[in-house]
Amino acid sequence: MARTGASCLALLSASGMGLAEEAGAALAPVPAAHVDPLMVVWIAAVGGTVAFAVTAAVASIRGNRAASGALARAREKAAALTARLDRLESLIDSDDQRLVVWHGGEEQPMVTGMLDEASGVPRSPVRLLAFGTWLDPEQASALEHAVDALRSKGEAFHLTLPTLGGGRVEARGRIAASAAVLRLRDLTGERRAHALLSERHETLTAELDALRGLLNAVPAPAWLRDEAGKLTWTNAAYDAAVEANGGGAPSETGAEFLDAKGRRLIARDAENQGGVGQMRLPAVSAGARRIFDVTQVSLPQGSAGIAIDVNELENIRQELGRTIDFHARTLDQLATAVAIFGADQRLQFYNAAFRGLWDLDTTFLESQPTDGALLDTLRAARKLPEQADYRGWRNKLLETYTSLDAREFWWYLPDGRTLRVIANPHPQGGVTYIYENVTERLDLESRYNSLIRVQGETLDNLSEAVAVFGSNGRLRLWNTAFETMWSLSGDRLGDSPHITDVVDNEGLEPGERATWRQLVTVVTSLADNREPVSGRLERAIGEAIDFATVPLPDGGTLVTFVNVTDTVNVERALLDKNEALEQADQLKNAFIQHVSYELRSPLTNIIGFAQLLSDPKFGPLTAKQGEYVDYILSSSSALLAIINDILDLATIDAGIMELDISAVDVARTVQAAVEGLKDRLADSGVSLKLDMSEDVGMIEADERRLRQVLFNLISNALRFSDVGGVIDVSCQRTRDSIEFHVRDHGCGIPQDMLDQVFARFVGRDAGVRRRGAGLGLSIVKSFVELHGGTVSIESEEGVGTHVVCRFPFSPDAIKHAAE
Repeated sequence: MARTGASCLALLSASGMGLAEEAGAALAPVPAAHVDPLMVVWIAAVGGTVAFAVTAAVASIRGNRAASGALARAREKAAALTARLDRLESLIDSDDQRLVVWHGGEEQPMVTGMLDEASGVPRSPVRLLAFGTWLDPEQASALEHAVDALRSKGEAFHLTLPTLGGGRVEARGRIAASAAVLRLRDLTGERRAHALLSERHETLTAELDALRGLLNAVPAPAWLRDEAGKLTWTNAAYDAAVEANGGGAPSETGAEFLDAKGRRLIARDAENQGGVGQMRLPAVSAGARRIFDVTQVSLPQGSAGIAIDVNELENIRQELGRTIDFHARTLDQLATAVAIFGADQRLQFYNAAFRGLWDLDTTFLESQPTDGALLDTLRAARKLPEQADYRGWRNKLLETYTSLDAREFWWYLPDGRTLRVIANPHPQGGVTYIYENVTERLDLESRYNSLIRVQGETLDNLSEAVAVFGSNGRLRLWNTAFETMWSLSGDRLGDSPHITDVVDNEGLEPGERATWRQLVTVVTSLADNREPVSGRLERAIGEAIDFATVPLPDGGTLVTFVNVTDTVNVERALLDKNEALEQADQLKNAFIQHVSYELRSPLTNIIGFAQLLSDPKFGPLTAKQGEYVDYILSSSSALLAIINDILDLATIDAGIMELDISAVDVARTVQAAVEGLKDRLADSGVSLKLDMSEDVGMIEADERRLRQVLFNLISNALRFSDVGGVIDVSCQRTRDSIEFHVRDHGCGIPQDMLDQVFARFVGRDAGVRRRGAGLGLSIVKSFVELHGGTVSIESEEGVGTHVVCRFPFSPDAIKHAAE
């Protein structure tokens, strides 16, 4: 460089000298008149150039000298920096770390430093930058993202990375001197422990925050206490329970959720139970007293607790208990046997029907035997079905505990009973057995099927047409007579047609169609009270059909059709004959009444004149004449009595008989009736035995008719009594009537005539003395029934006759006697 400068300087000197010579020649004196301006300019330019060249040369010489000094100083500084760099690299290598430095946009970084192979970090820079070769994929991805953020955005980071080799490396990234620097350090010894503690601290802090967040979200009050028992933390549910939302945190105000007694109890229980206390305590939450399950854990720095509201759970438990008791009582009332076995196959519940079904000892059942033991006991008592392979049958039955669906078994017991056993497994384990005694049901089904067959055969052989329509109006049952009567084919009826389809039958006549419309209304009616309907249909062919509907309990309707043509014809003939007989009877009654009135007047004259003849005032009679007059009087009196009876019966038949009701002395009336027959009793040689209770008292009746009844009864008994016989007459007062008993011991009445003794003009010819008109008992029955009483008669041939008349104390109304 010195040589170059000298050369340049020499060259510049030579040039300057040449220019100076040329300038001197040009500046030689010339005459003033010949001076050229261009020459002057040129000379000035050359002079300036020379001056510039000299100046530049001087400056260049000085610059060269300064550059040589700076270069020497730079070399010295570079040597010092190199030495310092060597010392820094040595220090980096001695600090057991590796640095990766990215300058500006360089893709290939500078890698320096060393790490122990035990750390798991490779020595090769290429493998080092391939993070996936010494880190697991998740950690490698995290480190790559952190490095990208450092280089692109300058975001520092700090990571602790476990290597695939089992080591642990601290990775820090930051910007230094406009370069991105990644420092990797091996965490060993105290640094490793510190890193682990930091990680654990972060983990525990995150867990604690999560736990507190969870407890704050839980609706159960939770709290922490220090060693002195003071609250240090409470969750939101605790704050709401003590109503501390606006008055400061409970840990500051000291607001307690549990009362002092509850706190002492749970603390004592925690001490007794090894640090964990659990109790069910009452507490006031948000102004309401509720039940809580409190759990408190003793800690070295105090205690922690939580209270779970079980008020609804307790209510539900009590309600469930009541429901179970109710169901148990209900099952005890069932006639079906029920037994419930738990998941351990032990008997948990049985009802009274189960105990009665198997007749087992209560002590045995209360011992909660297993299902297998119960089966063995029943088999030993010969109460189970006989099985060729009992063990296999038993095991198959016990498979129900592992089954998902209910199973059904039929047990035919040795005592003749049949059980339908339903084994229903419970989803949570256990089986419920239902033992249904179907013996009677099977018997009833058999009888029912037989009855249905008999009913079908019976209906098919009935002459009456029968049809049953359901509640929907469709035909459900019919017989052959129904098809024949209405000319309906079996194919058409087999489809269960609606009753309206029957009405649409083309073979129906207008009158028949109207009747069927009436039946449609009855069958399809939705009235609450369905009433039977009956009627008669006169068919155009001359038949008379009686129809009737019967509402059935299931909502259906039974319709019957009876061909009563013959009956109607007979009925019409009988009605005509009855009408003729009634007219004849009326003529007879009119004739008898007319003849009685016509006979009564001359008979009265005969009796009157006979009495005059017997009177001595009108002259004496011979003995024979007197005897004839007595005959006339006795015969006339008998004839008058008959005529009076006929007139009384005619009056009763006409409905114009009126009773003269008054208070009657029963004893006196009976005596009067007996007095009227003393002469006849004496003449016939028959005695009368009178038995009358002292409390017979009074009765409201027609005294004359009552005396007439007794007179006729005694006269009838006298007529049929033998000479020397006895007539028993008694009168008794019962709870609601007066009873008159008249008993004779004569010939009696044959059984075939007992039903006719109260008819008129019906009598038995038992001799001349016993012959009568046959009106006595008819008069008795008519007058007794007019008083509202009753008459009964018992008789046996050769033993006698017993007649009982019952008169009420006070007849409510005058009743007419039946014919």
